[in-house]
Amino acid sequence: MKTAVFVEPGKIEPQTLPNPTIDAPDQAILKVVRACVCGSDLWPFRGLDERKHNTPIGHEAIGVVQEVGADVTNVKPGDFVIAPFTHGCGHCAACLAGFDGDCMNIPTAPGVGYQSEYLRYTNANWGLVKIPGTPDDYTDAQLNDLLTLSDVMATGYHAAHTAEVKPGDTVAVMGDGAVGLCGVIAAKLMGAKRIIAMSRHEDRAKLAREFGATDVVPERDDAAVDHVMQLTDAAGVDAVLECVGTEQSVETAVRLGRPGAVVGRVGLPQNPMMNTNKLFWKNIGLRGGIAAVTTYDRSVLLDAVLKGDIHPGKVFTQRFDLDHIEDAYKAMDERKAIKSLLVISQ
Repeated sequence: MKTAVFVEPGKIEPQTLPNPTIDAPDQAILKVVRACVCGSDLWPFRGLDERKHNTPIGHEAIGVVQEVGADVTNVKPGDFVIAPFTHGCGHCAACLAGFDGDCMNIPTAPGVGYQSEYLRYTNANWGLVKIPGTPDDYTDAQLNDLLTLSDVMATGYHAAHTAEVKPGDTVAVMGDGAVGLCGVIAAKLMGAKRIIAMSRHEDRAKLAREFGATDVVPERDDAAVDHVMQLTDAAGVDAVLECVGTEQSVETAVRLGRPGAVVGRVGLPQNPMMNTNKLFWKNIGLRGGIAAVTTYDRSVLLDAVLKGDIHPGKVFTQRFDLDHIEDAYKAMDERKAIKSLLVISQ
């Protein structure tokens, strides 16, 4: 099978590897229909983490079940499914509490990279999310919407959920990448009355407005805080969705909140050190982490996509095949694409 392989920083290439096989009763083999590149995939591409060289990469996909292990009864060959990156088991303390992103029963290496023609999925019985019908039943745009439910839309939703967004709230969204844009969708879905997108890029700000942002703030640091305070009559916002992960972004997020506001943090942490004193003096809450993808898809997001209430697939602004996988990474790295789509099979 053809698979995207991280060779070394700056180099991703398609390689032919053996097809995955089932080696545990809780696994399933999927034929991947669509996959994509995540912002976190750019970390090793940019040399910012210690990912092992010459390893398959990617963690977002939709596909069709080809084979299942002996313990898998909730899905069967032929089922069209979302493959969440979280691999929740459904029965550990974390999954039962609604935090399957922190599942306590995930193997160290749950399977090959998702940017591939085939994928072995662990904890398939509970983790996979069935989509009605087959891929042929959906338009190109609908397939893109469904693909976002494997990670990015669920992660944006997690930011809003942990920030406790309520109907009528004023919400600020830090970050105009795919996760931040999906955070705008989530805030609107939860009934936010005013959504302030912190964006400096015209194409992303335009999409944020299409998704429901009522205001766009392009400034950073003190100027950004001043602008938001002007928009809120110096009160600050009720909730902040932090979708970047830098120390600057988290610090700004805390400053934007009114007393008692909650920051929902889903940006992958880029600095382990953070001064929490400012949280104390304003009673600001800080929550967030890895999204509970399966939980959110089943309870809210899949239904919202199927009904046409949300269209998160619009974050895919360029498309590629596996033969041009490095171009897909470069397009995101150079900010030519908000999120790169990989069409694997029709």
